[in-house]
Amino acid sequence: MTTAQTVKAKTPILRFLTMNTSGQTSGRSLPLWRQLLLQLLCIFILVTVMFPIMYIVTLSFSSQTSRPSSLDLFPKEISFVAYRQVLDRPTGNPVTFIELLSNSFKLSVGVGLVALFIAVTAAYAFSRFKFKAREVLMIMVFIPLLMPAVGLATPLYLLLNNVRISDCGGGVISILPFSACADGARGLLLFNLRDSLLGVGIAMTATALPFAVWNLKGYLDTIPKELEEAAAIDGADANQTFWKIVLPLAVPQLAVTFFLGFIGHWQEFVLTWLFLSQPKDYTLAMTLYNMTGQYANSIPWNRFAAMAVIVALPVAIVYIGLQKQIVGGLTTGSVKG
Repeated sequence: MTTAQTVKAKTPILRFLTMNTSGQTSGRSLPLWRQLLLQLLCIFILVTVMFPIMYIVTLSFSSQTSRPSSLDLFPKEISFVAYRQVLDRPTGNPVTFIELLSNSFKLSVGVGLVALFIAVTAAYAFSRFKFKAREVLMIMVFIPLLMPAVGLATPLYLLLNNVRISDCGGGVISILPFSACADGARGLLLFNLRDSLLGVGIAMTATALPFAVWNLKGYLDTIPKELEEAAAIDGADANQTFWKIVLPLAVPQLAVTFFLGFIGHWQEFVLTWLFLSQPKDYTLAMTLYNMTGQYANSIPWNRFAAMAVIVALPVAIVYIGLQKQIVGGLTTGSVKG
């Protein structure tokens, strides 16, 4: 392809930023005015992204609970009162910060591991095996990615809400939908799968699987099948090939998929808000939302900001530490997906 064809194939913005004054692309340098324009664009994007973050961090260091009258991007004082209050008693409910943190980690890590195990086996089947309705099943797996979270939450709510354990009296225990109390009695409710961390974990796993399967399948498609054929010649069966050949090669993408899922699970709000009613099961993300409603019109904005910083901190640390792996893994896994 000639230079003129290459320039024509690029988008107008890319041609504008990479063409020199002669009208041809230059991979080594840009005219000064285009460099300045590009830098101004980057600065504008940086300010747009960083403004709310800097404002929340500044607000968290304030000792005043009222909403500030000005938009300060740098703290006028350094006070950790809000952080101490959040860590000591995050809400008006008798739930400690450690309990909230534990619930968030249980859901994020537990759902991430379960979804990863199911997704990698399904992705391997889609990538390697030829079976009837394979394409149809793949489309059905990917359809949930096109739907909003609320649209998926409704059927999951109704499904999990019908799984209950009740005490019918006289030592009789009913487990819906498999058995019910006699004469249509409801009995004393002992356990509702919907209103539990287990039920929320099942729902979160269901919503996490489509992306995980798509991401891992794209990566598994890039692994040469000749490696598996060579292992089969050496006497390895399908299980040995999967566990000892394919999985070790897919470890980078498995890690990327897990941490991307962790980020989404850690910040999950819709399912926890719709499903859970007991404060002991609340997560950090759900507690952050509840802080805006439990104080009526007197929201302690410094505590709210401190809670927001604490909730975002684990995700920020994970993303900063694994940014190159996440971007590189997604790029590699999507080449042939």
